[in-house]
Amino acid sequence: MNREMLVTALRKDLEPWDIVVIGGGATGLGAALEAVTRGYRTLLLEQVDFAKSTSSKSTKLVHGGVRYLAQGDVSLVREASVERGLLAANAPHLVRNLAFVIPTFNFWENLKYTIGLKMYDWLAGRLSLGKSEHISRSETLQRLSTLKEDKLAGGVLYHDGQFDDSRLAINLVQTISDKGGTALNYMRVTSLRKDGEGKISGLTVRDTLNGGEDIYINTQAVINATGVFADDILEMDNPQAPKSIAASQGVHVVLDSEFLPGHNALMIPSTSDGRVLFVVPWHNKVVVGTTDTPVNHISLEPRALENEISFILSTAGQYLSRPPQRADVRSVWAGLRPLAAAKAEGHKTKEISRSHKIIVAKSGLITIIGGKWTTYRRMAEDVVHKLEEVLRWKETTTATTHLKIHGATNNVNWEDPWYFYGSDALHIHQMVARQPDLQEELSREYHIIKAQVVWAVKEEMARNVEDFLARRTRLLFLDAKEAIRIAPAVARIMAAELHKDEHWVATQISSFEAEANGYLLK
Repeated sequence: MNREMLVTALRKDLEPWDIVVIGGGATGLGAALEAVTRGYRTLLLEQVDFAKSTSSKSTKLVHGGVRYLAQGDVSLVREASVERGLLAANAPHLVRNLAFVIPTFNFWENLKYTIGLKMYDWLAGRLSLGKSEHISRSETLQRLSTLKEDKLAGGVLYHDGQFDDSRLAINLVQTISDKGGTALNYMRVTSLRKDGEGKISGLTVRDTLNGGEDIYINTQAVINATGVFADDILEMDNPQAPKSIAASQGVHVVLDSEFLPGHNALMIPSTSDGRVLFVVPWHNKVVVGTTDTPVNHISLEPRALENEISFILSTAGQYLSRPPQRADVRSVWAGLRPLAAAKAEGHKTKEISRSHKIIVAKSGLITIIGGKWTTYRRMAEDVVHKLEEVLRWKETTTATTHLKIHGATNNVNWEDPWYFYGSDALHIHQMVARQPDLQEELSREYHIIKAQVVWAVKEEMARNVEDFLARRTRLLFLDAKEAIRIAPAVARIMAAELHKDEHWVATQISSFEAEANGYLLK
């Protein structure tokens, strides 16, 4: 996981890779892990930081897809329910069982949601996380103590999974490394090279952290797993390539835990735009979302629109005894979903395919789009299988179905603020024992100490302040003001580890503040 050594080795490496994966989000990381565990010499390249885009901005749910059931997509629910169970077993330090309550206001709602969720249980089979059931009005209020009592008839309880998206991404990078693969952040692919028959034979990459020097890479196969940026690579391959992505923006706001204390989530099954809204406890805060807004402009750091923020706050306010106000929002973020574009115009984004789609170009470029975190492993299995088929390679079998992810440990103490490190927590404690000065607190409220910054640089490939505050810890997503406050201290610790000067420190602080301001409600 030493980036500088890996880049030096890559510059000298003329031997063709078996598979190069472009994209370091859920889909790309899954594909690279799938490839390396099948015995392929595998390289993954991410243009910025791992999970910087969509893959760090989910609702933090590993779910079968209750809303897909309402749309009648039974096969997608079945697939997601199975994968949810496998992920809970493979990354037990990151995935937990979470109870959800749907409040009901009359007999027919009780009946409808109880029957629907019994089917949800049935589709999950033995991988179900728990039985759904109708619960009384008093138990509903016991589980959701801040729910409005007016006209409440009862509730329906069901179970789904919750996880930490960007922490899973970092653990997948470490697993790829553990298995002999190479994964690098801040590596932007600038062109594809082809042989005399028009087949992809290599690519040119720019190391954006170190002077932007080009690196030439030889490869037998390329998987384009760049999510909302998939069309950029498709156009690099063929300027006439049709658009494959229909991007949809999802926004979340974060509130203090007093808005929904305890360990039960609220699911609002039918909002004014016909979607569902979740109010979910996460890292001792409450995440509320999400929206579904079609967007034409695709960027690395999309911003929440005023009408999306208002929609979330007003919808939550219809159900919570204390309606949240703008002043209560600790952080707000927006992510773009890479949905497989519908052939016909006029589809709402919630009706465009949530399932994944694989595109094979004449050059041999394999592109995978759509999908979601819950099914990342199955998507990876499908795309490597398709690659073998297209390139007429000998078919291999998946080795990831029961593969433990780096950090996996049982008997997780969810009250421990460092639970997400899994088995790595012990190594950080040992580092502190050797260097007691690393015990110094940076944020008391969020239990962040110096040692975590050093660990992130040495073992998790964090190279910018934002990498640490947004994705190695989740502070930017939990409390943007506190993230801005400790950014200077983080920058100085990182500078010492990376041998950077004061100019680097100043640049890091100002660029992080500019980005973090977009997570604050003014």
